[in-house]
This record gives sequence, C-alpha cells and structure tokens, in this order.
Amino acid sequence: MKKKRTKLEQQILATNRRYEMLRPGDRVAVAVSGGADSVALLRLLQDLAAELGVVLRVAHFNHGLRGEESDADERFVADLARDATLTFLAEQADVAATARREGWNLEDAARRLRYQFFKNIVASGRATRIAVGHTADDQAETILGRLIRGTGISGLVGIYPVRGEIVRPLVDVRRNELRKFLKQRGQSWREDSSNRDTRRLRARLRCQILPKLEREFSGAVVGRLCELARLAGDEEIFWSALEKDRLRTLAMEAPEGLSIAVPDLLAPLELAHAAAALPGVDVRHVSRALTRRLIRRMLAQLHGDRFGFTAQHVEQVIYLAGESASGHRIELPAGITVERSFDRLVFSRATGTLRGTGARGTAAHAAAYEYVVNLSERGSATIAVAELGRKFRLKVIDWPVLASDTERAAQALDADRLRGPLVLRNWHPGDAYRPLGRGRVQKLKTMFSNTRIAARERTCWPVLTCAGKLAWARGMPPAEEFAAGSGTRAGLVIEEGV
Repeated sequence: MKKKRTKLEQQILATNRRYEMLRPGDRVAVAVSGGADSVALLRLLQDLAAELGVVLRVAHFNHGLRGEESDADERFVADLARDATLTFLAEQADVAATARREGWNLEDAARRLRYQFFKNIVASGRATRIAVGHTADDQAETILGRLIRGTGISGLVGIYPVRGEIVRPLVDVRRNELRKFLKQRGQSWREDSSNRDTRRLRARLRCQILPKLEREFSGAVVGRLCELARLAGDEEIFWSALEKDRLRTLAMEAPEGLSIAVPDLLAPLELAHAAAALPGVDVRHVSRALTRRLIRRMLAQLHGDRFGFTAQHVEQVIYLAGESASGHRIELPAGITVERSFDRLVFSRATGTLRGTGARGTAAHAAAYEYVVNLSERGSATIAVAELGRKFRLKVIDWPVLASDTERAAQALDADRLRGPLVLRNWHPGDAYRPLGRGRVQKLKTMFSNTRIAARERTCWPVLTCAGKLAWARGMPPAEEFAAGSGTRAGLVIEEGV
C-alpha cells in the first residue's frame, strides 16, 4: 500500500513536478551545511527517494571561516551521511585567503568556491543534480536585499528554482515548517553563528526587517515576494529567448571577442509602427531595454557571468555607441574592453599579447616584432610571426603571370628591385610610402582610416621594408618604387596563412 504523504512532502513533490527538478535515475548530491534547512532537505529527500527514483549522496563544503565551529559542522554532516549509509563528498578551502587574493568579498568568495565544488562533483560524474536547501524565506530575503542594494528587472527573479544542475526543492517551503518537521522527527541540526550577525544585511533582513513587515504590514509578505520572483522568472524566460535570437542574428564572432553594428545595438528590433502607436515617444528609447540586455549578455559571454557589471557600465557602452567617434574605447571590470571601430562596437577581453593598452587602444611595446627575411636559393621563405599567430610566405615567381592571376599580380613586388635587408615587421607610427598608382606619399595611418582598419589592429599590422624603405603593407597597394610592372622579369608575392 502506497504511503500517504504529508502536506510538506506533497508540496515538495508538486514543486519538483512544476520545475522538472529531479527525474528517475538522477544521482542527487544533497548540499548539507549542517543547518536546519539543508538537514531537513536531506531527510525529506530520503523519504521521497524511492518515489522520485533517485539515488542520494551528501555533499558538504567547509568554508573554513569559523575555525573549530566549521570543522564541527563537517563532522556533524559526515555522521548524518554515515548513519544514512550515503556517500559523503566533502571539500575544504581557505575562503578568506582566496577572497584576499582575488579581491572578492567573503560572501562572494564563499559562493564562488562552493558552487565550483558542486560543479566539480557533476563534472566528475558523481552526481547529475545538486539539491540545495534554499527556502521561500531565502527567496524573500534575496528580493528585498536586491531592492535595497539596487537591481533591475532581472534581479527580481531572485533565486532560480532550477539553474543548470542546481535544483532547489524547498523554494516554496517556509523555514519554520522545516524546523517543525525536524523537531517532530527528533532530528538535531547545527546553528551557524554568523546567521545572527546583524552587521550583515542578510541577517538584518532575516532577524529584523522581514519579521517586522510580517507583523506590522502583511503576514503574506513572503508569499507575495515569492510570487513576484515567479512572475519575473516567467518574464526572464521570454527576454532570454529574445536576447539569444537577436544576438545570434546581429552579433559576429571576432578574433578579439564579439562585435555588433552600432545601429543594430541601438535599434535591435524593427519598430516601424511604434512611432504611430506611441506619439511623442522617441522610437530609439522603445528598444533601449533590449539594448541593455544585449550588452549584458555580450559582457557575460566574454566574462563567464554577469557579476561585476553595473547599470553604469551598460550606460557607458550605450554612450560609446551613440556619441563617440571611431577609435574611442572604455575599460570595464574583468579586463573587458569595448571599442568603437567605425560603425561597429567590438567587445574584447585582455589577452597576454595585448594586455597592456593605452587610452586609444594601442598595444604595449611587447607586441612589436621584427623578422629578417632570407630568401632561399629557390627564392622562397616562410616567416612565422608568433605575435600574430600567422605565417607569411614570400615566394619569387616567373613574370608575367597568367591573366587569371591578376589579383595576385596587383600585390606583387619586382624581385630585381629589392635590396637587402628585407625585414617583416609591425607598423610604426610615421610609416609612409607612395602607393602604386598614387601621385604622392601617404601615411599608412591615413590609409588605415580610409580602408577602415580599426585602431586596435594597427599596431601589429605587418609591413615589409627593403633597405629601410617601406615596400609592402598587408591589404594595401605595394610601393610604386618596388611594385611589379611591365618590365618585371621575376615577381615576389606574399601570402598569409595560419
């Protein structure tokens, strides 16, 4: 005969069905800190494991922040796992030291390391899901905390019931129900002393503000905040799908990261009818919400998450797109750079080669290179330019070339006019020559602008000099003095590859 489920168990089963948290066959690592919520989660999932068709194990992360108290928590959880004959997965880290080293606050460092531990458990195949003990009270505290600190619409989602492999079966359950359940079972738990430290906002919300709101304003405030989070979550699903669609359509992968046309970023949706529907409203502002979201998504794609980027950073990008000239750039947290390159914005993350950059995007001196070219007896040489990750093949060929090879001929040099040393190097400010067919000397910088070469690309731009004179520059007409022509007997062509 099937066991009759309690109201609490029924609520957890309903939450599991609504969000499709756990499926038969899942290996579920229950994250147990030793506190009442996580201990109750473990006991409840033990009772429901057979019905859910899942296998349980216990995961504990020791933050090492409370000395012996933290170690006692770990021993308590280990005993719970042993008594239940469940596999115990544990890890300890020096959160304080990591926070100092990385410049994180303690709470952020603890969260990052804890969730990395969970991620490693899943990656190793020891679990397919991680169940954590966040409750309805945690959800309400999160929403209030974000409102106090400042948040956008996305922040109102609060704690996601399901986020990747992380599931929260207690997200609809009040904290006091769990304590009542544990007392009825005669099950002890550990109290974290830091939860009562009202110097922390979370503790003040838990111990002072929410109880006052419930007592003096509405006993349903927690439920209403949770309902707000649920509705915001539904909205976020729609926005996320729209963001992905627009980004896939409008943005391009670039060697540096991502790029998007300025008009596409500022007006990512066709809103031709908006002007008529909203008289007096600037159509550009109608799609500004989507513009902001696209910026955040591109930053997150480069950084790995959205932490550290504020509304002010997003507005800086919008100003760069709408008001700045080509070549201007802004530096954002985590080494992210956004540069205006003609009619596009390029989002990039600092790399080893170009890590040191100036205000206008010029690379550090370490990016400079210079290679002497020695043509072999066969009249060829291959130069691997490590700074570019490219190879250049210089080859002497018979002249004139076939009619079908006129494009190649337009870039060729006259081999007999070349005198050593031949040097393949990066562009230097002031480099100039008279291009084939032009009446006067031109600076390469001007030619870069005319051909829309972005400022960040110029410093490493390859050129070839002959006895100190500029003979060739990638993508440009060769120098008149060295270009192949009607009297040429042997031509030198330069080909580029990886």
